[in-house]
Amino acid sequence: MLEEALLLLKKYYGYPAFRPGQQKIITSILEGRDTLGIMPTGGGKSICYQIPALMLPGTTLVISPLISLMKDQVDALTSLGIPAAFINSSLAPREVRERILEAAQGQYKLLYVAPERLESELFRSQLYSLTIPLVAVDEAHCVSQWGHDFRPSYLSIAQLIADLPQRPVLTAFTATATEAVVVDIGNNLYLRNPNLYLTGFDRANLAYTVLRGVDKREFLLKYLQENRQQSGIIYAATRKEVDQLHQLLTQKGFSVGRYHAGLSDVERSRGQESFLYDDLRIMVATNAFGMGIDKSNVRFVIHYNMPKNMEAYYQEAGRAGRDGEPSECILLFGAQDIQVQKFLIEQGQTAPDRKAGEYKKLQVMADYCHTTRCLREFILQYFGEQTETDNCANCSNCNNDGELIDITVVAQKIFSCIKRMREMFGLTLVAEVLKGSNSKKVLHNRFDTLSTFGLLKEYTLKEISDLIKVLAAEGYIKLTEGQYPVAKLESKALAVLKNEVKVWQRVMHPKERAVDNTLFELLRQLRKELSQQAKIPPYMVFTDSTLREMSQTLPLDEQALLAVGGVGEVKLQAYGKRCLELIRSYAAQQSTAKHVVKASEQASHFLTLELFREGKSLREIARERNLKLLTVQDHLIRCSLEGDVVNWDALIQTEYEQLILSKAAELGAEKLKPLKEALPAEVDYFTIKAVLCKHNSAG
Repeated sequence: MLEEALLLLKKYYGYPAFRPGQQKIITSILEGRDTLGIMPTGGGKSICYQIPALMLPGTTLVISPLISLMKDQVDALTSLGIPAAFINSSLAPREVRERILEAAQGQYKLLYVAPERLESELFRSQLYSLTIPLVAVDEAHCVSQWGHDFRPSYLSIAQLIADLPQRPVLTAFTATATEAVVVDIGNNLYLRNPNLYLTGFDRANLAYTVLRGVDKREFLLKYLQENRQQSGIIYAATRKEVDQLHQLLTQKGFSVGRYHAGLSDVERSRGQESFLYDDLRIMVATNAFGMGIDKSNVRFVIHYNMPKNMEAYYQEAGRAGRDGEPSECILLFGAQDIQVQKFLIEQGQTAPDRKAGEYKKLQVMADYCHTTRCLREFILQYFGEQTETDNCANCSNCNNDGELIDITVVAQKIFSCIKRMREMFGLTLVAEVLKGSNSKKVLHNRFDTLSTFGLLKEYTLKEISDLIKVLAAEGYIKLTEGQYPVAKLESKALAVLKNEVKVWQRVMHPKERAVDNTLFELLRQLRKELSQQAKIPPYMVFTDSTLREMSQTLPLDEQALLAVGGVGEVKLQAYGKRCLELIRSYAAQQSTAKHVVKASEQASHFLTLELFREGKSLREIARERNLKLLTVQDHLIRCSLEGDVVNWDALIQTEYEQLILSKAAELGAEKLKPLKEALPAEVDYFTIKAVLCKHNSAG
């Protein structure tokens, strides 16, 4: 049974082994047990029911919440050579009857259905003609009133199961579920003694960052400029904010679309499709966007405003890096975000007890934005998962990126000025007084006679205005509502004026980017061309992680290409020839210069090696050079691969060295993931790479 499942996994999906949790879930389903799988976004939930669907007789029914999600799933399956179809409101009644008939004739292995369809007794009766061995409920948290996206139509699933001539195996999947939601899923779907599999909420490839007190627009423009070639999503709290950001980014020349419930169906659909096909790099959206997005190469998700709860944040942020490649999740927090979310809660038509629950969850989200401990640990513990370490080395708190600067004196000058202006004017006029401007308004109000006049004359007006915005975002200053907001002091500011507390600002340093992506970008261009020919989104041709592996391993024949993760027999036949032509051409051009890199990049990783040779630890080097620990580790690996001598013994724990070598001899060293899974949990990827580098250079 398992052997057949592995053969299908490699044949259709191009992977030699299942991800953590997949094998147990698939085995449970094939043994006929109801199964509840809680897996992180990008954790491979779909394969857990698609593989059994290929092995079981008849047609597997998949309950899926969004039209776009169904279409993407069906397109992806069809591109793999797996017969599938969907039924939703986009089809005419005649088309629905035709697809039901085709499914009854055995033409589809999977049939995707919207939950709203199940509310119709007529439609449920049409399904009785099908042989349905398995029903898979996607986004199963929607069945719970305590979930963050409750949908009453999900309650019709239990009735469908009860009415079918023969009860199928029932499976349910979600990425976000607290203990209360898990109980609701089991009860509302009438799962029979289900096997529960929690594969963990951790997404190690995601770097979490919370930034407080930054100029959001300035940060956004700078970040997008530095990441122009990457796909990303920007979430905002309101339609108005989405429209304003879309207009700003369009004016600045970015390839950007927008998505919210106030747009027409046509505009939303067109924008989403353009984003999926990489015709648009950026999507600015409310939380209405995303559940139906299966796009694997989203490299960043930026929350321009704090979302309403941790479930929503985890799911939205989790749309980054579904292919396992390093990706960023950045939350830009401002004090006004809390007020916006409170307003939205009050506007909602919810029962008092549910509203109280929403306020409680909002407070948890606010705590996340202010916590000084590991952000990853905070998220995991919220979902009931214990962590083994309080430092993930991949979030803004653990990395401590940037430098903390004491701005107490400057803040006191600003607060004092606002107070002396009787808290009756806006930040622009406050900035002019502090600058020492002789503008008409300053002179008319005789603010040039104030003791705070010109106290910050060494700053530009923009710098002073930005500082006031930072202090407002941190909750020291309140800007009133309206077209001309007035600056008023909060209690926190009064404590600063009394010298009871200090004010700190974190100055972020730009990240170092030192990777040669030449072949990867060429492969991305080819993927785009192939996707246009096949009329499917680029990520359905190959994911970024597959292209990355190609660019690193340089497969020059079909057998080597088939060994790349994500290249199955169907894709090898469809796209292999073009990919091999490109890789062979690139390899030939590089034959006389194996390591073509920019001089600045070469100097960067060599400088890390020099500091290491001076006896500094990797963490000391990371702090000194304002780099992530992972970047420093990669620098040493790169130096070793280029022939430089690295003292690996100073970094490798001797008790693991022979164990790693033994497992490498047993499993091979071409792919690190099987090695990592076969070794003790405390052995990280860097240790494995270090051991392999040491013995490769010695040999």
